Amino acid sequence: MASYMDMVTVLMCLFIVLYAISTVDQTKYEQLAASLATGFGQEASETADTASGTVVPAELVTEETGGLTTYELAQQEVAELVELREAMSARLTEQGVEDAVEFLFDERGLIVRLVGTETFFDSNQAALTPVARIVLDAVGAPLAASGYESAVEGHADTRQPEPPFPTNWELSTARSTEVLRYLVGQGVPPALVSAIGYGDARPLAAGGTPQDLAQNRRTDIVVLSSSPEDVRALFDEALAELETVVASG
Repeated sequence: MASYMDMVTVLMCLFIVLYAISTVDQTKYEQLAASLATGFGQEASETADTASGTVVPAELVTEETGGLTTYELAQQEVAELVELREAMSARLTEQGVEDAVEFLFDERGLIVRLVGTETFFDSNQAALTPVARIVLDAVGAPLAASGYESAVEGHADTRQPEPPFPTNWELSTARSTEVLRYLVGQGVPPALVSAIGYGDARPLAAGGTPQDLAQNRRTDIVVLSSSPEDVRALFDEALAELETVVASG
């Protein structure tokens, strides 16, 4: 009898424990269910943030974007890049070498194109000419002060180079690296600049005329935007609007 009563007592304790851990706080359960449904954009709730998709607190949105729309962010960065372009252009004009550089914009940012490879490098050489050093002195200081990351891209035409360069890959890479080293010497942080050699893989002109070949022999300094893709996609529109405003006074 004593053993039987002990067993019954143990069973009773077991069932009490099982009941206790299975009891659900209905109020908390409903709050959790509403929060999860809202977070996944399934239904509205009066007790939780009703934004659809991933719920981000409003204070974080304000902190990250300053309350600006995507287009306003594009306008802001385009204005910064235009200001950088004007600073470079002014220094190039002071040195009388403004015709040696062409400025372009694309979805990556601002392109500083060194026009006419022969101006910057002797034939089949990677060493910078005196004119190249003047140009890089002019663009290097504003670039260093901007804090932007940049990539130096070397390109070549389809002609086979001569020794010591076995292919156009080595020639274009040697030239872009030489420009990078000079920019670093002008104060551009090494962590913010890289060198790339494309050889003859990315021509601007498809023909084989002297003009086409000269156009494909180029070195570009690309000032890289750090904005998201949806912001960079609006650069052309923002630039056109800015230039229209400037032209109208």
